[in-house]
Amino acid sequence: MKSNRNDGQQKSGMSDNMKNFLLSLLATTISIALTFGTAAIIEKNKDKQDKHEIVMMLMYDMCNSLKSIENSDSLIVQSLKLQKQMAEDTTLYAKLSFQLAFLMPKVEYTEATEHIFSSSIETINIVDNVLFTENVAKFYQYRRMYKTNICDSIYNVVNREEPFKTLKGALDFDYFFYAAMAKSISSDMHKLFIQCKNMTDISDEELEAYRKEREQIDETTNEDVAQDTILGKIINLQRDIMNAKEKHNLQ
Repeated sequence: MKSNRNDGQQKSGMSDNMKNFLLSLLATTISIALTFGTAAIIEKNKDKQDKHEIVMMLMYDMCNSLKSIENSDSLIVQSLKLQKQMAEDTTLYAKLSFQLAFLMPKVEYTEATEHIFSSSIETINIVDNVLFTENVAKFYQYRRMYKTNICDSIYNVVNREEPFKTLKGALDFDYFFYAAMAKSISSDMHKLFIQCKNMTDISDEELEAYRKEREQIDETTNEDVAQDTILGKIINLQRDIMNAKEKHNLQ
């Protein structure tokens, strides 16, 4: 009887030890799972936030580019209208040719966002959308095409050939060709922008809020740069004056 009781106590002790071991193992496993699970969730949320910020930055840049191109398109249309008036009333040549000479279409943008997008494979990986990436790349390709084949081309032809010096030259200038090409490129760019926007969860209101925030930052930065530029000019002028005084022994 005593032997059976001892055997029972030993088995009970072994059972308790096994139970404690299993509980300890379970607690450790849960702790590890929670640690890595939490880290994974945090990392996933960070990646999602990074993706949202990059997509927002690209959409903002695309939107601004389209607005600049729309302004350029309107200048080309305006030039066509002046050309039409000149053709219908040649006595307006002197007045209208002067206006045409200063109606140079241009696209204003910085390549900072495009450079970040195209030079970093990490940025492309964060976006993690092949079609979106391809559309953005095409958009920037069209933007360069617009600047080179339309804005730069018009500027170079006007400066090289000086077509507005004569009535015939002013009327022969092929604004229609540039207007048609500009419309084709800008239409393709707009389609790419809409496709990219539809691939994201960014609303018009959110994009507008981001635009206002960025413009406030850019405005403050431009003011600081302007102040630095003015200060630099003042310093250079004072240095020139001091050098001139020294040269003439007026110190």
